[in-house]
This record gives sequence, C-alpha cells and structure tokens, in this order.
Amino acid sequence: MKLHALAHALHCPFEGDPDLEIQGVAALVEAKPGDLSFVSESKFLPLLEQTHASAVLVKPNCPVPAGLAAVHSSYPRFSFAKAIELFYQPFQLPAGIHPTAVIAADAQLGAGVAIAAHVVVESGVIIGDYTQIHANVTLYPQVQIGRDCQLFANCVIHERSVIGDHCLIHSGAVIGDDGFGHVPLTDGSWYRMLQSGRVVLEEGVDVGANTTIDRPAVGETRIGRGTKIDNLVQVAHGVKIGPDSVLTSQVGISGGTTLGRHVVLGGQVGVAGHLNLGDNVTAVGQSGITNHVPAGEVVAGYPHQPHPQWKRSSVALRQLPDLLRTVRYLEKRLQELEASARLTADE
Repeated sequence: MKLHALAHALHCPFEGDPDLEIQGVAALVEAKPGDLSFVSESKFLPLLEQTHASAVLVKPNCPVPAGLAAVHSSYPRFSFAKAIELFYQPFQLPAGIHPTAVIAADAQLGAGVAIAAHVVVESGVIIGDYTQIHANVTLYPQVQIGRDCQLFANCVIHERSVIGDHCLIHSGAVIGDDGFGHVPLTDGSWYRMLQSGRVVLEEGVDVGANTTIDRPAVGETRIGRGTKIDNLVQVAHGVKIGPDSVLTSQVGISGGTTLGRHVVLGGQVGVAGHLNLGDNVTAVGQSGITNHVPAGEVVAGYPHQPHPQWKRSSVALRQLPDLLRTVRYLEKRLQELEASARLTADE
C-alpha cells in the first residue's frame, strides 16, 4: 500500500514520499523497512532515532528524523489500531455447518452462520446472522446469540444465557455456569441451591480466554455494553457491570456487586460481595476492595484506600526499617540519660 493511500484510509495528513510502499505494521524496536509504526507518548520519541520503520504515526507537529515518513494523528494509538486492520485479517470460518456438528431440530440459525466441527447446539437456541461458532463449542438449551458474534473454540454457553450482537467469547470461557450458592445447615453441611437465573452480555462485550461469568439463583448477571474482560477473570452470580468497563486478568468480583459505567479494575483486583462501585472508578492492580467506592475514585492497596493516601503509606512503609533503627537509638539514649540522672540524684 502506498503511503498516500494509507494516510487517506486513516484520514490523516502525512509528510514524505507519497509513493513509499508500506507493507506491514510493527512496534518501533521490531520494525523493518516497509513497516509502519507509531509513537503515542513522548518518552518513546528517542526510539525514532533507532527504528528501521519506513513510516511512523505521530502527533501533529512532532518532528521525525530525516528519511522517516510521518503520518500525523491526534491519537496515534487509535490510528495504528485502524492501520492494523488494513494489513491483517483474523481467521474467519466459512459459512455453513460442519458435518460433525450436532444441532437440535428446533434451533434457529440466521443467515451466513458458520458452525465448525463438533459444535453442540441444544434445543431452543437462537443464533443471529453471520455469527461464527468455532470448534467444540457447546450451546446449552435456550441460549440466544446475537449477530456478528465470534465464539472461539472450546467455550461453553450455559442455558438461557443471552449474548448480544458483536460479542467476542474467547477459548475456554464459560458463560452462565452455576453461581456458588450453598445454604449452610445446622449439622454443618451445605445444601446446594439451584441457580435458576441467567447471564446477559450486552452488545459489543469481549470475554477473554478461561474467564467465567456465573448465573445467580434468581435474576441475572449482566455485563454492560462495550465492556472488555481479560483472560482468567471470575464474575460471580448476580454481578452487574456498567457499560464500557474494563476488567484485566485475574480480577475476581464476588456475588451481588454492582459496578458503574467505565470502571477499570487492574490485574488481580478482588472485590467483596454486595458492594457498589460508582461510575469511573479505577482500582490499581492487586487492590482489595472491601467497601463501597464513590464515583470517580482511584483506589489502591488492601484494604483499599484513596490512591494518594496509598502512595504516602507505601513511601512510609519503605522508611519503616530506618524509623525502627532511629526509635531503638532514641530508646537507648533515653535509658542512658535516665540512668545518668539517677546517679546524679543519688550524689
């Protein structure tokens, strides 16, 4: 693709030879001649002197070394994401049903649906137009899948779950399995409570590999429109997550908790049950959230606290050994002074 055609496709102005051939995309340190790369933060600008890329996406008015073509974007990372789409297309199943698939007679399949080998589609399932179901997926009874979805190999969608349009469910994910509901009995044993609810994924939700989203005893677990969930995340029964939220790897959310819109949970964040996290809350990785969090808060640590307070506490903790040495020295000096004072008094 010529540089001018690439810039036109990205709706960005450019500097350099309009007929420069761009053959692919790559990170700055890995790029080779013919590649397009990008810089979105000033701390990476020195890498422009070292890159072998032929062109780079940078912010407007950002200078680049001689011989390096520049494509100017107010948001280089987003423009780079769009550029990847020009050079790479993910694997797509051909439309149609593989002969080894097992499909219930009353299942409803939309136009252009693709179903791969060894898929099981149970009674009452509805699959929207152009959705792709990859190998070994199991859809339990009464599942509803929207249009233009991708369900990758070996994921499982349990009964009555609803998957909205344009959702991605990655390999090994389990949607709608039983929530962890057990009633303690007087003899110390546990009674398994049936989980009659369902899971709803709204439009544009991504679910990472080996993530689990459980259904509740009654009601529903709901993941809001556009929310992105990483690999190895546990969302328990009855959780409600607002639109455009982000859950990174190894997050665990206990039952009955509600997250507002645009909540961001860093890696390994744990959230206790039956809490409310307001809109635009951010939790730093490995935080333990034990109480409600108001909208707009950035929290960190265990138990969680406001991020500035956590930073001060972290600094103080690193100073603790020196502080202990100082206290011991002062205690010793105090004991010496007290002993000296007693000797003086005795004289």
